[in-house]
Amino acid sequence: MTLFRLASYNLQKCVGLDMQRRPDRTMVVIRSLRADVVVLQEADKRLPPRPTALPFEMIETRGYTAVDFGQPSGSLGFHGNAMLIRPSVTLRTTSRLELPGLEPRGAVRAEFDTTIGPLRVVGVHLGLMRRYRLLQLMAITRTLRQLPEMPTVLAGDFNEWGPKTALDAATPGLNFVNPGHSFPAARPIASLDSFALSNELRVLDHRVHARRPAAIASDHLPVSIDLAAA
Repeated sequence: MTLFRLASYNLQKCVGLDMQRRPDRTMVVIRSLRADVVVLQEADKRLPPRPTALPFEMIETRGYTAVDFGQPSGSLGFHGNAMLIRPSVTLRTTSRLELPGLEPRGAVRAEFDTTIGPLRVVGVHLGLMRRYRLLQLMAITRTLRQLPEMPTVLAGDFNEWGPKTALDAATPGLNFVNPGHSFPAARPIASLDSFALSNELRVLDHRVHARRPAAIASDHLPVSIDLAAA
């Protein structure tokens, strides 16, 4: 059976729990995921011009390509959201979306040709307050309704400490899958990092990656999901 692996990882700007900025260590974690597409959060440093925390040369020499979302030169993503792809994945199109809320937030969208067919991936890092998380998800789903139908996954840091059922009203047609507790990395108690899938996709497996150096490379553990066409 053909499957496709999608991962999500909040890099915390490549600063680990030891307070060291180690992009090389972050890249070791990313490669260990063995994912076809990796959705990243906090991929850029905080202050303008927001340079990437993960050097482009390091990404390319480790077998990945960074998806171009039209971000400023030197940045890896948009509002810190980024995607890396393997050569087995062909990029069709991209876009970015400003999201409502008190904090500056955005989402990135990419459409791919993959081993399981066409796939749309939306990378998110939602706000700290549930009210704004719901508004942000509603903005994303409104945008999705205007697009041609395609198997779709939302992936990222949803910042939702409770059950994802609290977000169901804002994500009609999408089903949440929680790989497990991913935050904080040293002693995970919350499933902040997750996926929401359209009905055209089937989950074969999912996991939280807790092995070192993932347990120290960021305050979040990476998560991944194996998908097949329904």
